[in-house]
Amino acid sequence: MKKVAIITGSTRGIGRSIALHLAKTNYQIVVNGTKQTLINEVVQEIQQAGGEAMGYLANVTDSNAVTAMIDAAIARYGRIDVLIHNAGNLQDKKCINMTDEEWKSVLDVHMNGAFYSIQRVLPHMQKNGGDILFVTSTAGLMGSIGQVNYSAAKAGVLGMMWTLAAELKRNHIRVNAISPAALTDMTRHVIEHVKEKYASKNEPFPEFWKVGESDDVARFVVALLAQQDEDLTGEIFGVNGSKVTKWEKPIPSFSEDSIEAFFATWHRQKGK
Repeated sequence: MKKVAIITGSTRGIGRSIALHLAKTNYQIVVNGTKQTLINEVVQEIQQAGGEAMGYLANVTDSNAVTAMIDAAIARYGRIDVLIHNAGNLQDKKCINMTDEEWKSVLDVHMNGAFYSIQRVLPHMQKNGGDILFVTSTAGLMGSIGQVNYSAAKAGVLGMMWTLAAELKRNHIRVNAISPAALTDMTRHVIEHVKEKYASKNEPFPEFWKVGESDDVARFVVALLAQQDEDLTGEIFGVNGSKVTKWEKPIPSFSEDSIEAFFATWHRQKGK
């Protein structure tokens, strides 16, 4: 029996690539986006390649729209095996210049959209198990200047991921996250800015910014979902081209029995 995957934000970039690759590996795909023409293009491309897909226009910040999308997927396919929350947006500014709306907009898509999608999918996953996959970022893992909203959102989904991985393991539902580095519509302007910056200083382009393609991320997602190990949950995987990195969950590096001893150890470790 074919499995069913819902991919939010799957009309462009990484989401689109994941949809196309999964459709080639016996998945029925629910293509989601906020522009009907783009949804239709991806659905048509999947169908022309011999795959099965349906499209659904829904803004993931609208809980009612998300509920309707899940209901439509169940009505069409009768099951949901995979949910990938890929929908995202950017409103980059330094914190001091950021408006309330720019802050709320990014958290709404990345975090509220994730919650609405997962909460509505779970009743349909608990019987047969499944996979939930978050898309995070190094901004959420390490911070990123000028992206306080995006960094907060991407860090927030990691808290959701670790919690849900523990909550849902007994239901045979795996919950993981990927931190992709790929050239997409969202990253292109940032990478071009960095290129110009280093070129103006006659300095080499940093290795960190040499990123892979969306298809590289999609191939990793296909491989991840194909793994049968139920203990493969609560993990973060960085994907850049053919290189895969496993990020570790934060752990205490040291502890002391007094405030004075704690800061003495901290200064010693920092070489101060």
